[in-house]
Amino acid sequence: MTLLIVGLVVWSLAHAFKRAVPGERAALTERLGAGPSRGIMALLIAAGLVLMIIGYRAAPYIAVYTPPGWTVHLNNLLMLIAVLLFGASHSRSRIKGWLRNPMLTAVVIWAVAHLLVNGDLASLVLFGGLGTWAVVTMAMIDGAGDWTPPAPGPVAAEARLGLITIVTFGAIVMIHTWLGYPPFLV
Repeated sequence: MTLLIVGLVVWSLAHAFKRAVPGERAALTERLGAGPSRGIMALLIAAGLVLMIIGYRAAPYIAVYTPPGWTVHLNNLLMLIAVLLFGASHSRSRIKGWLRNPMLTAVVIWAVAHLLVNGDLASLVLFGGLGTWAVVTMAMIDGAGDWTPPAPGPVAAEARLGLITIVTFGAIVMIHTWLGYPPFLV
């Protein structure tokens, strides 16, 4: 559990560094250069991710609540939406014109979806922590100033996003099944 919490803290601080203390981040970039300073942040984020994974997998199962069986279906629907929004953040989809932070919104939906089907303490810490991080990050971004939505892309971008969403969701389902967590079983 300690590794999980340390990973969440490292992940959150590395992501927040530029927005929370922009002067220090600018000084780091000036001292080391743009590439190396981005590399350090990427390494910290990766280290946080690795610590979260190791900590989550090693944490003892401590039941907090028992999710009802029907939440499995809601989880899968929400995960499909989260994958779509995550992909939309990298596409020229119209979704980017509707949502300022599609990737962070995807993280919140992903976290809620997982909390619907996992009632143990480690899941509450991991998914609750990442969901909270995403909400706080959106508040920091939204508080930074006005937003001009991007121009919508071609219709082909929507079709591409749909196809990529289905393939990615299928890959996630296969990986979860391979790890012993079949997503469609109640």
